[in-house]
Amino acid sequence: MSSAQNSGVLDTSFLPPWGLRNGFAMTVFIALQASRQWKQWTIDPEPPYRSQVFLGQGNVPIFGWVAIPESPKGTIVGTYGITGTLENQWFLQILGRKAFAQGYAIVLFDWRAHGKTAALSPTLTSDGLYEGQDFIHIAAKAKALGCPPPFWFTGYSLGGQLALWGIKEASDAEKFADLGIEPSDLGGGAVICPSLDSRRSLAYLMRDPLGKYLEQGIARALKQLALEIQQQHPGSLDPAAIDRANSIWGFDHELVIGRLGFPSVEAYYDASSPLQLLSHLSKPTLILYAADDPLFDPTIVPDLQTACASNGAIHLMLTAYGGHVGYFSSKACQRRFGDPDPWWAWNRILQWIDRQLVGS
Repeated sequence: MSSAQNSGVLDTSFLPPWGLRNGFAMTVFIALQASRQWKQWTIDPEPPYRSQVFLGQGNVPIFGWVAIPESPKGTIVGTYGITGTLENQWFLQILGRKAFAQGYAIVLFDWRAHGKTAALSPTLTSDGLYEGQDFIHIAAKAKALGCPPPFWFTGYSLGGQLALWGIKEASDAEKFADLGIEPSDLGGGAVICPSLDSRRSLAYLMRDPLGKYLEQGIARALKQLALEIQQQHPGSLDPAAIDRANSIWGFDHELVIGRLGFPSVEAYYDASSPLQLLSHLSKPTLILYAADDPLFDPTIVPDLQTACASNGAIHLMLTAYGGHVGYFSSKACQRRFGDPDPWWAWNRILQWIDRQLVGS
């Protein structure tokens, strides 16, 4: 794909139902209604997962699910956003169902400090600095378990940030040769509404009247995550620091940056935000990003367009609508694309990966 083809011109092909043509409305609908009714809109059954503990960078144990269909054509490795577990991240489970039904082996995992991974280790998050390498370690172990290459990394929201770090590591895969993974085994990746600039977006959320409510909800979930880690691994976290962690910034300030050696939250965000990585990715990468995403600073959009336009490995689909990890399509949109369900973003990702396989 040439840079001219990859300029990130606003894509109007995605259309949600009329009432969801607003980023905040779409985001609330996904969180409150689709989260309860998703199974009635999903035609594929749950794959026959088996549990697996992987060893990530630094030998951190990472819990995951693995499912391998007959004659798989590749493997998709994915995780979710800032909070949650494999058991309740229904949007990721939809990917697992759809990908398995379409002939892909699937590996889904609880990333650092989340779900059963948090029960295995008190290691906290690093927003991609180590999770990107975790993707490579997971792919190597999955290969040994019978999941075939090429491997495709995916995630959404903060999980999309982690996956972009994984794609960055895949672009320099020679350093992982001792794991039994070859650079040619790593196909690339695709992400939905990735966090790209944490410093700007968090400041934007805190200024926005509605965004403040979203930030407070996330902060409460992070605090609960820390409390659970402290309960599972007594003495691993300072109870007073947990008590002070009453915001996203506070969580990172009190619990994360000291362990990672950063002098400030701002320095940590600058180092871990993947906008800086985009011009350096060499593996095929698809980014789905909604211009009306209410969680991210809209000033990021032109920077995203510029970064993607200069890198022919990236295909940016910048849509007018979609909200934050929404992309619930209208019936007319489903007919236009020939989709069997309203999960437009996953349908585009799987279609794109299929095309990469044909192209290779």
